[in-house]
Amino acid sequence: MNTIEQFNKFVMHSYGRYDLVLESGEHEVSVDKNGKKYIDFGSGIGVNSLGYCNDEWVEAICSQAKKIQHTSNYYYTKIQADFAKKLCETTGYTDMFFGNSGAEANECAIKIARKYSFDKYGKGRHNIITLKNSFHGRTICTLSATGQDVFHNYFFPFVEGFINVEPNNIEDLREKLDNSVCAVMFEYVQGEGGVCALDQDFVDEIFKLCAENDVITIADEVQTGVGRTGKFLCGEYFGHKADLTTLAKGLAGGVPIGVCLSGDKCADVLTPGTHGSTFGGNPLACAGGIAVLNKVNSEGFMDEVRQKSEYIREKLNKCSEVQSVSGIGLMVGIELKTKKAADIAKAALEKGLLLLTAKTRVRLLPPLTISYEEIDEGLDILIGLLNS
Repeated sequence: MNTIEQFNKFVMHSYGRYDLVLESGEHEVSVDKNGKKYIDFGSGIGVNSLGYCNDEWVEAICSQAKKIQHTSNYYYTKIQADFAKKLCETTGYTDMFFGNSGAEANECAIKIARKYSFDKYGKGRHNIITLKNSFHGRTICTLSATGQDVFHNYFFPFVEGFINVEPNNIEDLREKLDNSVCAVMFEYVQGEGGVCALDQDFVDEIFKLCAENDVITIADEVQTGVGRTGKFLCGEYFGHKADLTTLAKGLAGGVPIGVCLSGDKCADVLTPGTHGSTFGGNPLACAGGIAVLNKVNSEGFMDEVRQKSEYIREKLNKCSEVQSVSGIGLMVGIELKTKKAADIAKAALEKGLLLLTAKTRVRLLPPLTISYEEIDEGLDILIGLLNS
Protein backbone atom coordinates (compact mmCIF):
# COMPACT_ATOMS: atom_id res chain seq x y z
CA MET A 1 0.00 0.00 0.00
CA ASN A 2 1.52 3.34 -1.03
CA THR A 3 1.34 6.53 1.01
CA ILE A 4 -1.74 7.96 -0.73
CA GLU A 5 -3.68 4.68 -0.48
CA GLN A 6 -2.74 4.31 3.19
CA PHE A 7 -3.67 7.92 3.92
CA ASN A 8 -7.03 7.66 2.18
CA LYS A 9 -7.84 4.46 4.04
CA PHE A 10 -7.30 5.91 7.50
CA VAL A 11 -7.99 9.65 7.14
CA MET A 12 -11.42 11.24 6.55
CA HIS A 13 -11.83 12.62 3.04
CA SER A 14 -12.54 16.22 4.07
CA TYR A 15 -10.08 17.78 1.60
CA GLY A 16 -9.74 17.68 -2.16
CA ARG A 17 -6.06 16.74 -2.38
CA TYR A 18 -3.59 16.61 -5.25
CA ASP A 19 -1.76 13.32 -5.80
CA LEU A 20 1.45 14.71 -4.34
CA VAL A 21 3.43 13.39 -1.37
CA LEU A 22 5.82 15.99 0.02
CA GLU A 23 8.72 14.71 2.08
CA SER A 24 11.09 17.61 2.68
CA GLY A 25 11.73 21.25 2.01
CA GLU A 26 14.47 23.84 2.14
CA HIS A 27 14.10 27.60 1.88
CA GLU A 28 11.26 28.16 -0.62
CA VAL A 29 11.44 24.77 -2.36
CA SER A 30 9.64 21.57 -1.37
CA VAL A 31 10.59 18.07 -2.50
CA ASP A 32 8.31 15.09 -3.15
CA LYS A 33 8.96 11.41 -2.45
CA ASN A 34 10.61 10.98 -5.86
CA GLY A 35 13.01 13.88 -5.36
CA LYS A 36 11.12 16.29 -7.66
CA LYS A 37 11.41 19.91 -6.55
CA TYR A 38 8.60 22.48 -6.40
CA ILE A 39 8.86 26.26 -6.13
CA ASP A 40 6.31 27.12 -3.44
CA PHE A 41 4.04 30.08 -4.19
CA GLY A 42 1.57 28.99 -1.48
CA SER A 43 3.66 28.49 1.70
CA GLY A 44 1.14 26.07 3.17
CA ILE A 45 -1.64 28.67 2.66
CA GLY A 46 0.45 31.44 4.12
CA VAL A 47 1.81 29.47 7.08
CA ASN A 48 5.48 28.88 6.18
CA SER A 49 6.26 32.59 6.34
CA LEU A 50 10.02 31.94 6.48
CA GLY A 51 9.91 29.09 3.97
CA TYR A 52 10.94 25.54 4.79
CA CYS A 53 13.27 24.78 7.68
CA ASN A 54 14.71 28.27 8.11
CA ASP A 55 17.92 27.85 10.11
CA GLU A 56 17.06 30.27 12.93
CA TRP A 57 13.52 28.91 13.16
CA VAL A 58 14.72 25.28 13.34
CA GLU A 59 17.24 26.16 16.02
CA ALA A 60 14.57 27.93 18.07
CA ILE A 61 12.13 25.01 17.86
CA CYS A 62 14.76 22.32 18.58
CA SER A 63 16.28 24.28 21.45
CA GLN A 64 12.87 24.71 23.07
CA ALA A 65 11.96 21.03 22.53
CA LYS A 66 15.00 20.07 24.61
CA LYS A 67 13.75 22.21 27.52
CA ILE A 68 9.97 21.81 27.85
CA GLN A 69 7.42 21.04 25.14
CA HIS A 70 4.17 21.71 27.02
CA THR A 71 2.72 22.72 30.33
CA SER A 72 -0.84 23.59 31.26
CA ASN A 73 -1.96 27.18 31.60
CA TYR A 74 -2.13 26.77 35.35
CA TYR A 75 1.56 27.67 35.22
CA TYR A 76 3.86 30.18 33.54
CA THR A 77 6.69 29.73 31.04
CA LYS A 78 9.32 32.32 30.19
CA ILE A 79 9.12 31.60 26.46
CA GLN A 80 5.42 32.47 26.46
CA ALA A 81 6.04 35.67 28.40
CA ASP A 82 8.87 36.64 26.06
CA PHE A 83 6.80 36.03 22.94
CA ALA A 84 3.79 37.91 24.32
CA LYS A 85 5.95 40.91 25.20
CA LYS A 86 7.59 40.95 21.78
CA LEU A 87 4.30 40.64 19.91
CA CYS A 88 2.62 43.38 21.95
CA GLU A 89 5.60 45.67 21.42
CA THR A 90 5.51 44.94 17.69
CA THR A 91 1.79 45.60 17.27
CA GLY A 92 1.14 48.18 19.98
CA TYR A 93 -1.56 46.06 21.62
CA THR A 94 -2.05 45.72 25.36
CA ASP A 95 -2.40 41.95 25.80
CA MET A 96 -3.47 38.77 24.05
CA PHE A 97 -5.07 35.34 24.28
CA PHE A 98 -3.24 32.31 22.89
CA GLY A 99 -4.98 29.61 20.85
CA ASN A 100 -3.98 27.21 18.07
CA SER A 101 -5.59 28.47 14.85
CA GLY A 102 -7.26 31.38 13.14
CA ALA A 103 -10.69 29.99 13.92
CA GLU A 104 -9.83 29.81 17.62
CA ALA A 105 -8.49 33.36 17.55
CA ASN A 106 -11.71 34.54 15.92
CA GLU A 107 -13.87 32.60 18.41
CA CYS A 108 -12.01 34.40 21.18
CA ALA A 109 -12.62 37.79 19.58
CA ILE A 110 -16.32 37.04 19.22
CA LYS A 111 -16.56 36.05 22.88
CA ILE A 112 -14.68 39.15 24.03
CA ALA A 113 -16.90 41.47 21.97
CA ARG A 114 -20.09 39.89 23.29
CA LYS A 115 -18.88 39.88 26.89
CA TYR A 116 -17.74 43.52 26.64
CA SER A 117 -21.23 44.47 25.51
CA PHE A 118 -22.96 42.25 28.09
CA ASP A 119 -20.86 43.62 30.94
CA LYS A 120 -21.65 47.20 29.94
CA TYR A 121 -25.16 47.03 28.47
CA GLY A 122 -26.67 43.70 29.49
CA LYS A 123 -28.47 41.20 27.25
CA GLY A 124 -29.75 41.91 23.76
CA ARG A 125 -26.74 43.70 22.28
CA HIS A 126 -24.98 40.63 20.88
CA ASN A 127 -25.19 40.83 17.07
CA ILE A 128 -21.96 40.96 15.09
CA ILE A 129 -21.77 42.43 11.60
CA THR A 130 -19.56 40.50 9.19
CA LEU A 131 -19.09 41.04 5.48
CA LYS A 132 -20.43 39.06 2.58
CA ASN A 133 -17.65 37.12 0.88
CA SER A 134 -15.74 36.88 4.18
CA PHE A 135 -14.14 33.79 5.71
CA HIS A 136 -13.50 33.47 9.44
CA GLY A 137 -13.07 29.73 10.07
CA ARG A 138 -14.72 26.32 10.05
CA THR A 139 -15.98 25.87 13.59
CA ILE A 140 -19.75 26.19 13.87
CA CYS A 141 -19.47 29.71 15.25
CA THR A 142 -16.85 31.07 12.83
CA LEU A 143 -18.64 29.32 9.96
CA SER A 144 -21.77 31.20 11.02
CA ALA A 145 -19.74 34.42 10.94
CA THR A 146 -18.45 33.63 7.45
CA GLY A 147 -20.37 35.57 4.80
CA GLN A 148 -20.40 32.98 2.01
CA ASP A 149 -23.52 30.93 1.31
CA VAL A 150 -21.44 28.07 -0.09
CA PHE A 151 -20.30 27.27 3.46
CA HIS A 152 -23.77 27.53 4.98
CA ASN A 153 -24.95 24.01 4.41
CA TYR A 154 -25.20 20.61 6.14
CA PHE A 155 -24.41 21.75 9.69
CA PHE A 156 -27.70 23.30 10.75
CA PRO A 157 -28.59 25.03 12.97
CA PHE A 158 -25.92 27.69 12.71
CA VAL A 159 -25.09 30.09 15.53
CA GLU A 160 -27.40 33.11 15.60
CA GLY A 161 -26.31 36.71 15.97
CA PHE A 162 -24.43 37.41 12.74
CA ILE A 163 -25.55 40.02 10.20
CA ASN A 164 -23.95 40.24 6.75
CA VAL A 165 -23.18 43.54 5.06
CA GLU A 166 -22.12 44.03 1.46
CA PRO A 167 -18.38 44.89 1.33
CA ASN A 168 -17.70 48.55 0.51
CA ASN A 169 -21.42 49.41 0.77
CA ILE A 170 -21.50 52.22 3.33
CA GLU A 171 -25.27 52.61 3.23
CA ASP A 172 -25.78 48.91 3.95
CA LEU A 173 -23.39 49.21 6.91
CA ARG A 174 -25.17 52.28 8.29
CA GLU A 175 -28.58 50.65 7.94
CA LYS A 176 -27.62 47.46 9.78
CA LEU A 177 -25.43 48.88 12.53
CA ASP A 178 -28.19 49.43 15.09
CA ASN A 179 -28.35 49.13 18.88
CA SER A 180 -28.42 45.31 18.69
CA VAL A 181 -24.83 45.24 17.35
CA CYS A 182 -21.82 44.74 19.60
CA ALA A 183 -19.07 44.35 16.97
CA VAL A 184 -18.08 44.63 13.33
CA MET A 185 -15.71 41.89 12.14
CA PHE A 186 -13.85 42.16 8.84
CA GLU A 187 -10.78 41.25 6.79
CA TYR A 188 -8.91 44.16 5.22
CA VAL A 189 -8.27 41.81 2.30
CA GLN A 190 -10.75 38.98 1.87
CA GLY A 191 -8.43 36.05 1.24
CA GLU A 192 -10.64 33.04 0.66
CA GLY A 193 -13.19 35.40 -0.85
CA GLY A 194 -10.97 36.10 -3.85
CA VAL A 195 -8.13 38.29 -2.52
CA CYS A 196 -10.32 41.41 -2.50
CA ALA A 197 -9.18 44.48 -0.54
CA LEU A 198 -11.70 46.76 1.14
CA ASP A 199 -12.01 50.39 0.05
CA GLN A 200 -10.43 53.01 2.31
CA ASP A 201 -13.72 54.95 2.62
CA PHE A 202 -15.55 51.84 3.77
CA VAL A 203 -12.91 51.01 6.39
CA ASP A 204 -13.00 54.61 7.60
CA GLU A 205 -16.77 54.37 8.00
CA ILE A 206 -16.52 51.13 9.99
CA PHE A 207 -14.23 52.77 12.52
CA LYS A 208 -16.25 56.00 12.61
CA LEU A 209 -19.59 54.30 13.25
CA CYS A 210 -18.12 51.87 15.76
CA ALA A 211 -16.49 54.69 17.73
CA GLU A 212 -19.74 56.66 17.79
CA ASN A 213 -21.77 53.68 18.99
CA ASP A 214 -19.28 51.95 21.32
CA VAL A 215 -19.16 48.96 18.98
CA ILE A 216 -16.05 46.76 18.99
CA THR A 217 -13.95 46.55 15.83
CA ILE A 218 -12.49 43.10 15.07
CA ALA A 219 -9.83 42.86 12.35
CA ASP A 220 -9.34 39.30 11.16
CA GLU A 221 -5.69 39.43 10.09
CA VAL A 222 -5.21 35.66 10.15
CA GLN A 223 -4.04 35.76 6.54
CA THR A 224 -3.03 39.41 6.10
CA GLY A 225 -0.95 39.75 9.27
CA VAL A 226 2.69 39.15 10.20
CA GLY A 227 4.19 40.96 7.23
CA ARG A 228 2.16 39.27 4.52
CA THR A 229 1.13 42.60 3.00
CA GLY A 230 4.44 44.38 3.57
CA LYS A 231 3.39 45.85 6.91
CA PHE A 232 3.24 43.79 10.09
CA LEU A 233 -0.51 44.44 10.24
CA CYS A 234 -2.49 45.24 7.11
CA GLY A 235 -4.45 47.78 9.13
CA GLU A 236 -1.37 50.01 9.02
CA TYR A 237 -2.09 50.67 5.33
CA PHE A 238 -5.58 51.87 6.20
CA GLY A 239 -4.48 54.00 9.14
CA HIS A 240 -6.58 52.15 11.70
CA LYS A 241 -6.04 49.90 14.71
CA ALA A 242 -8.94 47.64 15.61
CA ASP A 243 -10.02 47.02 19.20
CA LEU A 244 -9.27 43.34 18.59
CA THR A 245 -6.98 41.81 15.96
CA THR A 246 -6.63 38.10 15.28
CA LEU A 247 -3.47 36.45 13.94
CA ALA A 248 -2.49 32.87 13.07
CA LYS A 249 -1.07 31.25 9.90
CA GLY A 250 2.45 32.70 9.44
CA LEU A 251 2.87 33.87 13.04
CA ALA A 252 4.87 30.83 14.20
CA GLY A 253 6.37 29.81 10.85
CA GLY A 254 4.65 26.43 10.62
CA VAL A 255 3.73 25.51 14.20
CA PRO A 256 0.02 25.74 15.10
CA ILE A 257 -0.83 29.05 16.75
CA GLY A 258 -3.67 31.55 16.99
CA VAL A 259 -3.66 34.86 18.85
CA CYS A 260 -6.33 37.40 19.71
CA LEU A 261 -4.73 40.78 20.41
CA SER A 262 -6.59 43.33 22.52
CA GLY A 263 -6.22 47.06 23.04
CA ASP A 264 -6.99 48.88 26.28
CA LYS A 265 -10.74 48.88 25.67
CA CYS A 266 -11.09 45.10 25.91
CA ALA A 267 -7.99 44.23 27.93
CA ASP A 268 -9.84 43.22 31.10
CA VAL A 269 -12.93 41.59 29.57
CA LEU A 270 -11.80 37.96 29.91
CA THR A 271 -11.58 36.85 33.53
CA PRO A 272 -10.49 33.46 34.96
CA GLY A 273 -12.79 30.71 33.73
CA THR A 274 -14.40 32.67 30.87
CA HIS A 275 -12.14 31.25 28.14
CA GLY A 276 -9.33 28.74 27.76
CA SER A 277 -7.24 26.54 25.48
CA THR A 278 -5.29 23.43 26.47
CA PHE A 279 -2.53 23.97 23.91
CA GLY A 280 -2.72 27.76 23.72
CA GLY A 281 0.68 29.39 24.23
CA ASN A 282 2.50 26.11 23.65
CA PRO A 283 6.26 26.65 24.22
CA LEU A 284 7.22 25.28 20.80
CA ALA A 285 4.79 27.63 19.07
CA CYS A 286 6.07 30.57 21.10
CA ALA A 287 9.68 29.70 20.21
CA GLY A 288 8.75 29.57 16.53
CA GLY A 289 6.88 32.84 16.93
CA ILE A 290 9.89 34.63 18.37
CA ALA A 291 12.02 33.42 15.45
CA VAL A 292 9.44 34.79 13.00
CA LEU A 293 9.19 38.13 14.81
CA ASN A 294 12.97 38.48 14.88
CA LYS A 295 13.10 37.98 11.12
CA VAL A 296 10.17 40.11 9.99
CA ASN A 297 11.16 42.93 12.36
CA SER A 298 14.75 42.96 11.10
CA GLU A 299 15.94 46.10 9.31
CA GLY A 300 14.75 46.33 5.72
CA PHE A 301 12.71 43.11 5.76
CA MET A 302 9.31 44.74 5.15
CA ASP A 303 10.83 46.92 2.43
CA GLU A 304 11.94 43.74 0.67
CA VAL A 305 8.45 42.22 0.94
CA ARG A 306 6.94 45.30 -0.69
CA GLN A 307 9.61 45.37 -3.40
CA LYS A 308 9.07 41.69 -4.21
CA SER A 309 5.34 42.34 -4.39
CA GLU A 310 5.79 45.17 -6.88
CA TYR A 311 8.15 43.00 -8.93
CA ILE A 312 5.63 40.14 -9.11
CA ARG A 313 2.71 42.43 -9.96
CA GLU A 314 4.65 44.23 -12.69
CA LYS A 315 5.47 40.95 -14.40
CA LEU A 316 1.91 39.59 -14.07
CA ASN A 317 0.35 42.76 -15.46
CA LYS A 318 2.36 42.30 -18.66
CA CYS A 319 0.75 38.89 -19.28
CA SER A 320 -2.07 39.08 -21.85
CA GLU A 321 -4.13 36.39 -20.09
CA VAL A 322 -4.22 38.37 -16.83
CA GLN A 323 -7.41 40.40 -16.47
CA SER A 324 -6.42 42.04 -13.18
CA VAL A 325 -4.18 41.62 -10.15
CA SER A 326 -5.67 42.15 -6.67
CA GLY A 327 -4.56 42.06 -3.04
CA ILE A 328 -1.80 43.83 -1.14
CA GLY A 329 1.86 42.87 -0.76
CA LEU A 330 2.70 39.17 -1.12
CA MET A 331 -1.01 38.37 -1.01
CA VAL A 332 -1.79 38.27 -4.72
CA GLY A 333 -4.99 37.41 -6.59
CA ILE A 334 -4.89 36.90 -10.36
CA GLU A 335 -8.14 37.19 -12.31
CA LEU A 336 -7.82 35.40 -15.66
CA LYS A 337 -9.51 36.26 -18.95
CA THR A 338 -10.23 32.84 -20.41
CA LYS A 339 -8.54 30.11 -18.39
CA LYS A 340 -9.73 28.54 -15.13
CA ALA A 341 -7.67 29.05 -11.99
CA ALA A 342 -8.09 25.42 -10.89
CA ASP A 343 -6.77 24.18 -14.24
CA ILE A 344 -3.73 26.44 -13.99
CA ALA A 345 -2.97 25.27 -10.45
CA LYS A 346 -3.12 21.63 -11.51
CA ALA A 347 -0.97 22.19 -14.59
CA ALA A 348 1.56 24.16 -12.54
CA LEU A 349 1.96 21.23 -10.18
CA GLU A 350 3.16 19.07 -13.03
CA LYS A 351 5.71 21.76 -13.93
CA GLY A 352 7.09 22.04 -10.39
CA LEU A 353 5.16 25.02 -9.03
CA LEU A 354 2.75 25.07 -6.08
CA LEU A 355 -0.14 27.52 -6.48
CA LEU A 356 -3.36 28.31 -4.61
CA THR A 357 -6.78 29.42 -5.80
CA ALA A 358 -9.44 31.69 -4.31
CA LYS A 359 -12.80 31.54 -6.06
CA THR A 360 -12.06 32.36 -9.74
CA ARG A 361 -8.57 33.70 -9.06
CA VAL A 362 -5.14 32.13 -8.90
CA ARG A 363 -3.79 33.07 -5.47
CA LEU A 364 -0.14 33.58 -4.54
CA LEU A 365 1.05 33.53 -0.91
CA PRO A 366 4.77 32.86 -1.32
CA PRO A 367 7.10 32.72 1.69
CA LEU A 368 8.10 36.24 2.73
CA THR A 369 11.73 35.17 2.34
CA ILE A 370 11.41 34.04 -1.29
CA SER A 371 14.36 35.06 -3.48
CA TYR A 372 14.12 36.88 -6.80
CA GLU A 373 15.62 33.83 -8.49
CA GLU A 374 12.80 31.67 -7.14
CA ILE A 375 10.22 34.32 -8.04
CA ASP A 376 11.52 34.36 -11.62
CA GLU A 377 11.55 30.58 -11.86
CA GLY A 378 7.99 30.33 -10.55
CA LEU A 379 6.65 33.18 -12.70
CA ASP A 380 8.25 31.69 -15.80
CA ILE A 381 6.22 28.53 -15.18
CA LEU A 382 3.02 30.40 -14.35
CA ILE A 383 3.15 32.90 -17.20
CA GLY A 384 4.15 30.16 -19.61
CA LEU A 385 1.00 28.25 -18.69
CA LEU A 386 -1.15 31.36 -18.95
CA ASN A 387 0.20 32.15 -22.42
CA SER A 388 -0.06 28.60 -23.75
